[in-house]
Amino acid sequence: MGSSGVAVAAAASAEQQQSLPPEVRQALWDMRCSGTLCDGLLKTDDGGEFAVHRAIMATSSEYFRALFGRRLSKAERAEALVPGVLKPTMAIIVEFAYRRVTWVGCDNVESLLEAADYLCIMGMIKDCCDFLLSIMTPENCISIHNVAKLYNCVDLTAKAYKSVFMRSYLMRNFIEVSEQSEELLNLDIDEVEAIMSDENLNVIKEETVWKAVLRWIEFDIENRKQHISRLFKCVRTGLVDTEFFIEKIKACKYVAEDEACRPLVIDTLRFLYDLDVMVHNVEVPTPLFARPRIPHEMMFVVGGWMAGGPTAYIESYDTKADRWIKVDISDPLGPRAYHKCAVVGFEIYIIGGFNGEDYFSSVRCFNAVTKEWRSVTPMHVKRCYVSVAVLDEIIYVMGGYDGRHRQNTAEKFDYRANQVRKAVRRHNGICRYILVWMIPYSSRSALNAQSDACATTHNGLVYVTGGFSGNECLSSAERYDPELGQWTVISTMRFRRSGVGCIGFRDCIYAVGGFNGTSRLCSVEKYNPETNIWTTIPNMNTPRSNFAVAVIDNLVFAIGGFNGESTTNLAECYDPVTDQWYEATDMNEARSALAACVISGLPNIRDYVHQRRDNLMEEKRQKMLEILRQRSQPRTQDVERAR
Repeated sequence: MGSSGVAVAAAASAEQQQSLPPEVRQALWDMRCSGTLCDGLLKTDDGGEFAVHRAIMATSSEYFRALFGRRLSKAERAEALVPGVLKPTMAIIVEFAYRRVTWVGCDNVESLLEAADYLCIMGMIKDCCDFLLSIMTPENCISIHNVAKLYNCVDLTAKAYKSVFMRSYLMRNFIEVSEQSEELLNLDIDEVEAIMSDENLNVIKEETVWKAVLRWIEFDIENRKQHISRLFKCVRTGLVDTEFFIEKIKACKYVAEDEACRPLVIDTLRFLYDLDVMVHNVEVPTPLFARPRIPHEMMFVVGGWMAGGPTAYIESYDTKADRWIKVDISDPLGPRAYHKCAVVGFEIYIIGGFNGEDYFSSVRCFNAVTKEWRSVTPMHVKRCYVSVAVLDEIIYVMGGYDGRHRQNTAEKFDYRANQVRKAVRRHNGICRYILVWMIPYSSRSALNAQSDACATTHNGLVYVTGGFSGNECLSSAERYDPELGQWTVISTMRFRRSGVGCIGFRDCIYAVGGFNGTSRLCSVEKYNPETNIWTTIPNMNTPRSNFAVAVIDNLVFAIGGFNGESTTNLAECYDPVTDQWYEATDMNEARSALAACVISGLPNIRDYVHQRRDNLMEEKRQKMLEILRQRSQPRTQDVERAR
């Protein structure tokens, strides 16, 4: 860590800010520096002396208020020694009292925290906490937590384990912490057990937790292997791959040598094999070692087209439990389909679309924390079959269909200004400003208006793939550079794709499914921006167009859509590590023309997760019993016919 100081603005009260504006504070500081009207003198153990105005110092903390509280004669100047505080630290404290800024860096943050805690300077404590939060990484988050505990920084302690979004930094970044942090290895057994047993621990696979357990034990084998049974219980062993459990956990020498682990191994094996043969006559609760942890991010799917028409139906998806949950807070202004969603912070923006009668330019916003709906500034153009992407908290909206024409325009929305800005590229190549901001399409886009495309972002650029021109499905693709204000055509996809799903993930752009003018596609291809080449990857299990696509837990999800015959509720996910598609739990309702988005760090994420985590095993048992009943019905009918 570097040693340079950083000025951090203090959080002065609203009253202080109103009564002492910055220019007044600066004038008082200048007076102090020149010794004008100073009536106090602060001394330090190492010989430091600071002429001050007692009234100004008294505003910074209760300590100085008590120190300088007594009345003095006109000729008298109060002098006070502040023990335990050195001259460099006192210089920063005095400047804070006057200017409400803290010069804090990695080299002095702990000494400032110690002094601020001792002198009850709450504003400086907050500044130091903010600085530590700004430099927090998986490697140092544990030491920052320890500093916070040492100096009673309640807010910082919470944020080291619970970030600004009231979630745990360590929990949220546990994969990186478990692999990179040397500080984790120095924690005692109680602290390690508390971390690894926490249901908020953010791991995609429980194998990660087991590897962290071994890493901690093997840092000091002789003194730590005795704790293997305690840490075994922290791992949700019922969720690990059966082969991994047998070869890596059951066969682990520390487990094999510890008698206390034997019943834990037996219970896990019984559970893992019962997943294949779950025929019980009584309700089966899910044991704690098989209950999924709480996710750190949540997928939402909004609206769409069901068999009976458009819907405002919303579902959330709990990746850890692999369950869809109905969200009973649909838009009071009614349904829409062929729209798109964008997330900024904890808010979901539902943009454009169609309700069966009207094409929308309207934009609705759902706050996932307050659970309130509101309207924001509408777009300049009605757009269904619209493409939407978010980059640096700015929402980009491109193309679409207004009921009469395909669009070759683009708009962007800055939620901070609540104003949509628009730009058009003329056919003669001249860009003309309509409002302040301009997002010109490339010349190709200006000549080929499109709907049914899909947009995503990657590495500071906006990508748009596929679409429908009104006459044909498109295989074209392009990208927009906001810094240059320029669109660039990139290489065409291998297949024409209208109603395509497009998502940026792991240095590539994925184009999934769609309609080629003849049939729905299950094919998938990815684009490498470095080589400007599209390559095919394994097909989806289900062909689909006009579906939702999202990335969560390092998996690419394809949800719902139209399969060529009907709307579907099927969901599946692609794992780039195994290069395979896997089935996920079906949505509660079949629909196409829906939109999906992902929110991370929701403070109230428990409102949207699957609540009966203790009932997952019973749910699976009931499904298997239903399958067995369905399989037995034809046999029963055959027997009856034979009679």
